[in-house]
Amino acid sequence: MAYLSSHTDRLPDHKELYQFLVACQQASLEKGCTQIASISVPIPRVDPLAVLQILGGTQSFQFYLEKRKENEAILAIDATIYAELEGINRFQHAKTVIHNYLKDTWIWLQQNQTISFSGPHFFCFFTFFALNQPSPFRAATIFLPRWQVAFRENSGTVVANVQVDPHVNIKRLLQDLYNQIAEIKFSEHKPSSLTRINCSPFIPPKSINTEAFKSAVVAALNFIDANEFSKIVLANAVDIFSHQPFNLVHSLDNLRQRHPDCYIFCASNGKGQNFLGASPERLISIRDHLLVTDALAGSAPRGRTASEDAEFGDRLLGSEKEQREHQFVLDFITQRLSELGLIPQYLPAPQLLKLSNIQHLWTPIQAQLFTNVHPLDIVAQLHPTPAVAGVPTQIAQEQIRRYETFDRSLYAAPLGWIDYQGNCEFIVGIRSALIDSNPSSLNHDNTYRARLYAGAGIVAGSDPDKELAEIQLKLQALLKALL
Repeated sequence: MAYLSSHTDRLPDHKELYQFLVACQQASLEKGCTQIASISVPIPRVDPLAVLQILGGTQSFQFYLEKRKENEAILAIDATIYAELEGINRFQHAKTVIHNYLKDTWIWLQQNQTISFSGPHFFCFFTFFALNQPSPFRAATIFLPRWQVAFRENSGTVVANVQVDPHVNIKRLLQDLYNQIAEIKFSEHKPSSLTRINCSPFIPPKSINTEAFKSAVVAALNFIDANEFSKIVLANAVDIFSHQPFNLVHSLDNLRQRHPDCYIFCASNGKGQNFLGASPERLISIRDHLLVTDALAGSAPRGRTASEDAEFGDRLLGSEKEQREHQFVLDFITQRLSELGLIPQYLPAPQLLKLSNIQHLWTPIQAQLFTNVHPLDIVAQLHPTPAVAGVPTQIAQEQIRRYETFDRSLYAAPLGWIDYQGNCEFIVGIRSALIDSNPSSLNHDNTYRARLYAGAGIVAGSDPDKELAEIQLKLQALLKALL
């Protein structure tokens, strides 16, 4: 990996960047393999969804993650290089893929400046199950985007990752980079503003099979009473259909407007399938060697008035059943982090995390990374948590396969990014939907499908009717975003 700094806080100096790319090309000639040039440029803050609307396409890998509450977002469009993996060792193999890619990556950074989201970022998404699931996504997908657009607070960054080989025309490549960066900088001034997006007409969804779900809950409670397992998370899926392709940008914009306190995300497989949602659950975040994760389990609705909301919250905090469900998750995470040699720190009692339509028991957890633990080692250690699978993990996963009649795909699985310095952000893909805008996937009646997912944790004391109501509440929030 090589580094070269420019002397400008605007577009890189043409001569210096030309020399940088020539050096990459010379390395490609000497090594006998293609090199990657990663070029970071500060820009005024832009809306990544406006960029996605202009540059995004159905036939390219894409990734989007926004935390409006923390005033930051990142967008990745198109793949300069990518890998799709299968098998139970997918996290280890993904780590090797990233390491090998970085060996042939040259990085252009700004001199004497700290730019948020600069340098190469690898975007990763993993399916819930590693094996034997017929999913539109492979068990692991890793890609380095052609274009990355991000902001934190009021500063923006564009990262271009381009392949350089002995035959590339450097002058033409450089001109293309300048033209594309200029288009990104002025994306919000284009006629196709987000306010002009029209939603797709849809066919009203069929209601979920309530009796089948409640029967699964009852069966699970019988196994819990027999001490077969302590907790299981049962999910349900609802399909909705449209005569026109679902509007991805419209749905994401709806989600971030309705759920400003959640992670709004989207992962695209380059074949017209997009997995999106509004997740309240961070899996891990690492910045400057500080790991942050969340124990999030135990739920209650929001009240219609302040007093009713407070009553629901107090009841949640005092519920033995909800506290037990939360403790399963907390114990699991802290134990798994300890097994990696980390020292987790957290408050002795859970807090309330109040979202727009639901509230949860929440315990934030931190740990300093004193050792060379790779982010994907931690992801592999934590997935799946009891918040999305159950306790014990292996038995719960086996029972999920037994009771759920649909493919989880990326539902409740890790999605996120890792940069070249080991910083990362991974969320858990819950409160989510898989929308299919590929014309080759049209149903027999020429409709497009969106599948909505939601789940509920089942422990001793769970009530089938209440668990069903929780799932319906989550599905309703998703449905509104797609309209």
